Amino acid sequence: MQTLTAGQVAPDFMLPDQHNQMVTLSTLLQAGKVLVYFYPKAMTPGCTVQACGLRDSLEQLTALGVSVIGISTDAPARLAKFVERDQLNFTLLGDEDHQVAERFGVWGSKKFMGKVYDGLHRLSFLINQDGTINHVFDDFKTKDHHQVVLAYLQKQ
Repeated sequence: MQTLTAGQVAPDFMLPDQHNQMVTLSTLLQAGKVLVYFYPKAMTPGCTVQACGLRDSLEQLTALGVSVIGISTDAPARLAKFVERDQLNFTLLGDEDHQVAERFGVWGSKKFMGKVYDGLHRLSFLINQDGTINHVFDDFKTKDHHQVVLAYLQKQ
């Protein structure tokens, strides 16, 4: 797994959102910086805590010129349930074949309860409007993710 780093250009992508509408990174970047966060599975405890923290911080993030996009390997129908259940106020994208995750370097070997398997690693990328990666968030707890991102943005 070769994760992208700050200074590299983020690969453009096109993925379906929770309404099964196609979304591209290049279109999102026209409005400003984008926080692309990868999470393993919709509606699981850790992913829910992380998403709700971002939901509750979205007004602050928007004020700092940042939009939020969540990416998992879930199908759009499951993403729609997640958005509805937890009243999420940002877009979720489904990378069912994990091609985008592989391009960002967040798909790879994981270990859980003694089992080794391939899966999505929980990382976030702050992407500048020009498409370069500003920062990679790879050291946080799900409940603190939004605070780590806000603290970084407020220092800039």
